[in-house]
Amino acid sequence: MRDIQELIENVEKYKTMLLQKRFESKKNTVAYVVHNGQPRILKWFVPGLKRNMEIEYRMLKKGFSHLTMPSPFEKDSENNVLVMSYIMGENVCDILNDSQKILEEKIKVVHLLADWFVNFHTFFKSEEGFRLRGDANLKNFILCRDNVWGVDFEESRIGKPSEDLATLCVSLLSTDPMFTDEKFQFCQIFLDAYRKSVQWAIDQLNAEISYALLERIQWRPNDEEILRKYATKIRNKGLQLAQLNF
Repeated sequence: MRDIQELIENVEKYKTMLLQKRFESKKNTVAYVVHNGQPRILKWFVPGLKRNMEIEYRMLKKGFSHLTMPSPFEKDSENNVLVMSYIMGENVCDILNDSQKILEEKIKVVHLLADWFVNFHTFFKSEEGFRLRGDANLKNFILCRDNVWGVDFEESRIGKPSEDLATLCVSLLSTDPMFTDEKFQFCQIFLDAYRKSVQWAIDQLNAEISYALLERIQWRPNDEEILRKYATKIRNKGLQLAQLNF
């Protein structure tokens, strides 16, 4: 992974930026910087993912004034960099996995997540079909001013809403603590709230969740046994019965 300091020190337009924090990222280099006194996010794409940069920029350009998404300030095609607004808040993954947070607070956040997906899928629906946010993991959502904000849209594509919903459920279930009764409850609350707010049907969701669990093994090889176990249970019994030990 390239160091963001390399970009700041060697590209003239970024030399006045002050690095505040580096973020973990599997593919690209992401950092919080201050530029002319304003907080910004720098996302430095690897050369092979320039198409992803274009996708994310188009998504933000179209959606930021209507949805809770970052504002895109600049697309630097020469250096493969996006400059975006910085969303200050608490990561949703941390909130929902914090044993010190009260249940009612967590449930409120789950409802806000459902609202976010309803608004996103509704806004981006077109003649092509549904546009997915892609990479719908909890870590890509931030609670800010009593609203959930989505970040990281480089994997957006056309698909079925159930694919986004399944990925979010898998992120809920498989982040530590894994596969607890509370996590299954959150999934059900999330899916029920989404279904009640949309006009379209959500089909084959158990199969989608099962598949998404198996996909996660490539990133979590140490958890392969438990991921396969629950993938099988959810595919065969459904989400509501999979938490039961029989």
